[in-house]
Amino acid sequence: MSGDLLTSLGYLVLLLLALGGVYLASHRQSVGKSLQMALVWGMIFMGCMAIYGLWGDINRDYGRKSLPIAQQDGAIALPRAPDGHYYVTIEVNGTEIDFMVDTGASDIVLSRADAARIGFDLDRLAFLGSARTANGVVPIAYGRLKTIRLGPYLDQAISVSINGGEMDKSLLGMSYLGRFERIEITQDQLILKR
Repeated sequence: MSGDLLTSLGYLVLLLLALGGVYLASHRQSVGKSLQMALVWGMIFMGCMAIYGLWGDINRDYGRKSLPIAQQDGAIALPRAPDGHYYVTIEVNGTEIDFMVDTGASDIVLSRADAARIGFDLDRLAFLGSARTANGVVPIAYGRLKTIRLGPYLDQAISVSINGGEMDKSLLGMSYLGRFERIEITQDQLILKR
């Protein structure tokens, strides 16, 4: 801690002690009741601080879960998550995989964990390609999906990239999104229609 921070903290403690002393002196007859109320308010304050401290974790975990998709007039509507992104669960090779929709990604990009879940042997993949990401250059292996199903839409033999680096969630990129006739963002929904 810096000297200025310690000085400010010391001043705050002295101020709180002075205010507490004045309050207790003016309420001598009901000191027990005053201490009880101070304890209640202290617990409320600590609860608020705990919620504030955990809010980022709560919000981040909720935002990364796939939200239900709605089908209307032959279109699929994905709701915007609290973190501002669009998430969707898609059946890939018969296994459900959670994706984040990423129009900045050229391909469908699978995390290593998701690639293993759908049948890729990670030890046999050749990570010969590379991709520039926000985390720097990462090795990429290429593969092909047997099937990919989003709602009523079934596609076969789709190219996919497997990220050799660390990834929280697989990305649904333009190689798949480009198969849709219409991609539109309206009223906090991403609309996909063929």
